[in-house]
Amino acid sequence: MTVAEKTDLTAAGTGVTLLQVLDPDGTIVGHVPDIEPERMRAMLRLMQLGRRIDQKAISLQRRGKLGTYPPMSGQEAASVGTAFAMDPDVDHFVPQYREQLTMLHWGLPLSGYLLQRNGHPAGSELPAHGRLWPQQVALGAHLPHAVGLAWGLALQRKPGVVLAQFGDGASNEGDFHEACNIAGAQRVPLVMVCQNNGWAISIPWEQQSAAQSVALRAVGYGFPGVAVDGNDVLAVYTAVRDARERAAEGEGPTLIEARCHRLLAHSTADDPKRYRPEGFEDTAAAVDPIRRFRAYLVTLGIWTEDDDDAAIADDDRKIEEAVKAFDATPPPRPEQLLENLYATPDSRLRRQQEQLRALLEENS
Repeated sequence: MTVAEKTDLTAAGTGVTLLQVLDPDGTIVGHVPDIEPERMRAMLRLMQLGRRIDQKAISLQRRGKLGTYPPMSGQEAASVGTAFAMDPDVDHFVPQYREQLTMLHWGLPLSGYLLQRNGHPAGSELPAHGRLWPQQVALGAHLPHAVGLAWGLALQRKPGVVLAQFGDGASNEGDFHEACNIAGAQRVPLVMVCQNNGWAISIPWEQQSAAQSVALRAVGYGFPGVAVDGNDVLAVYTAVRDARERAAEGEGPTLIEARCHRLLAHSTADDPKRYRPEGFEDTAAAVDPIRRFRAYLVTLGIWTEDDDDAAIADDDRKIEEAVKAFDATPPPRPEQLLENLYATPDSRLRRQQEQLRALLEENS
């Protein structure tokens, strides 16, 4: 693995050496992983789709059709590099809430994701293969679940590795530390990817923790930590690929810190102009992950302006079809409020369901 030293790459930069393959201009500065050209094109396509999903979803939220939406613009490389380095055919994914692209890669329909953001129960219908788990909004609460799932796979000698993605804010929750402790002690097949965009909503990293890096914490739990340029999709891919291979071979977990920029607000309920420093947008735009990877593919001769036009048209078609399916979904029934809470409803839940049915009949 070849690294290039870059410091202060993001607002969370503290001089820690980062794994990097491409510099912000798309020039090779490290070891390029062996990825087929068509697969690299697919990676760029998914990154571009993510940027346009943000545009549409924010528009839908402003029109009252979606609830609070967490844009991923600027973090596409961290998501896509991770997704393509894993194997959705056998691996499990336990997501936090800014993982739209990884969830799509695991087979979630875009219309289903939109229903999730609308709070519709149909959005909880995950792919039948059972390897995509519900997204978690409570910071870090999914990490012990991911550890338990990975531990279970190991105990049952089942194939596959568990992936968990989360943000820097989640890395300062107790659930993170408990998960790391158990994962290290039991050497579970787990890949933990922290997308560190430098801000836990409005709190910068240096006010969240005195640690120089999320990745440096891993040694305290007995497994490797890797800091990677999260704006470089090939660097993320390399780090996650190696971590997955290590986990699959029974060597235990890896903690990867992908340092990236959040180009837009933390969510549609946030105003980053109130706390981000002047000039942040220009700094972030200079390391845009899509521009970087596109420039590299152009130099390889496998991407052109015609490909841009075709991608935009195809992405808009996919988004339009997803929105149509979203709009055509009937509103949830009131009874669904109390469904699927337990595999077998207990007496209290059955009583509540009966009371709700009686109330609905009375008002029908």
